[in-house]
Parts: sequence; structure tokens; C-alpha cells
Amino acid sequence: MKTFCLRFFMCLLFISCKENFTEVDVAENTSSFSNISNLSEPVREESINKLMTHDLKIIKTARLRYPTQDLKTSFETLSKVAKIYKAYIQNDNSGTDYGSYYRNVTIRIPNTHFDAFITEISKGVTHFDVKEIAAQDVTEEFVDVTARLKAKRNLESRYLEIVKKATKVSEILEIEKELSKIREEIEVAEGRLHYLENRVAMSTISIEMYTEKAEGTGTRVSYGSKMWNAITSGFNGLSSFFLGLLQIWPFILIFVVVFIFVRRKIRNKKKL
Repeated sequence: MKTFCLRFFMCLLFISCKENFTEVDVAENTSSFSNISNLSEPVREESINKLMTHDLKIIKTARLRYPTQDLKTSFETLSKVAKIYKAYIQNDNSGTDYGSYYRNVTIRIPNTHFDAFITEISKGVTHFDVKEIAAQDVTEEFVDVTARLKAKRNLESRYLEIVKKATKVSEILEIEKELSKIREEIEVAEGRLHYLENRVAMSTISIEMYTEKAEGTGTRVSYGSKMWNAITSGFNGLSSFFLGLLQIWPFILIFVVVFIFVRRKIRNKKKL
């Protein structure tokens, strides 16, 4: 009887320990899975916040408009300063506008030299008609495009692994179709990312210089030249007048026909 009781007690103890072990093991696995699920999103947010804090992506742009006494000298000074700050002239156009002479220049400059460059070229300027400086934060878009690009590349890799194992032609064609879509999306994301990187790395500055004096262009205008310009302008005006008449010749023809018809009517009435 004692032996039976002892065996019965040992069995109960073994079952109890086994149940406790199973519950603890399941609880630990569930807790680990729960921790992974809960931490995945905060870790991603933490990495994004870290990037946005320490590696901001800022697109800087500026538009400056100011008068100058000598366009040629001002442009030469601008070119020298651009070389010092490792900038380059992207666009350069000049001309006349309502009696004034202008020169518009677009400069691309490294982001780190943006403020110093504007400070340097502002030294000889008496006043600015327009001075617009903007900074656009594209960090969030940069992070989003980077994450999407990484996800698309991972998806492309998975499809490539699947297509190796595919045996049916229909399956291969379907996978190739999906791969084509993914690669197009990857190209779009890469293009957008390169565009953002370029705009962030190289700032854009638009400069509009102008003067109302002829000598500001670096050339002299003689009295004979002025006369010739006046004659040319008159000839151009006369040519424009005749060209305008040619454009409305149908209306002129209709007017002449109506005039002749009305005149004949009036003469016929007088005869009667």
C-alpha cells in the first residue's frame, strides 16, 4: 500500500512539473514573439527619427534681383566668386527690356557654400529689388523613397528565386510580368532619389542684374548707331504694318465689295 501511494505521488509530481514546464516554455516563446512584433515598428521609427535629426536633406534655393552700374564688371566679379566656392554657371542670358539692360544667371553651388556665396556677392550691392531665400526639407520624402526602393529590390530578389524553381511556362510568364512592373517601379524610385540627392547636394541661385545705362553693358553707342537703329526700327514698323494688312486681306476684300455694291445702289436710285 505504501509502495502504491509513493508511486501515485511521484506520478502526480511528474505531471505537475511537465505542465509547469510547458506553460513556461509557451509563455516565453509568446513573450519573445510579442516583443519582436512590438519592437519592429519603434525600431523603424527610431531609425527614421535618427536620420531626420542627424542627416537632414535640405534643398536650398535663392532668387536675387539688383541694379548695377556695369553689367560686364558685375558678371566678371560673379564668375570669380563662383570659382572660389566651386560653383558653376548653368544658364546665362542677357538682353534689353523697356530701355534697361539685363543679365540673368543661374548658378549651381555646393550646399555647404550656399550662405557664404550669397554673403560674398551681396557686398557690392546697394540694394536688392528681390531677395528670396528658401529651404525645403525633403528628409521625409528621401527616407520614404529609400525605404520603398529597398522593399522593391527585396521583392525583385524573391521573384528571381521563385522563377528559378518554376516549372510551368504559365508560371514563368506570370512571374516575368510581375518582375517587369517591379523593375519599372525601381527605375522610377531610383530616378526620384537621384534627383533629390542632386538638388540637396547642389543648391540653385538665380541672379538678375540690370542697368538703365548703355555703358553698363560694356559697349558704347554712337550717334550714328542711334540713327541707324531708328531707321531700322522705322523699317521694321512699316514691314509689320504691311504684314498686318496681309493678315486681314479677306476683310478688306469684303469691305471693298460691299462698298462698291452700296455705291451702285445709290447711283441707281439717283437715276430713277
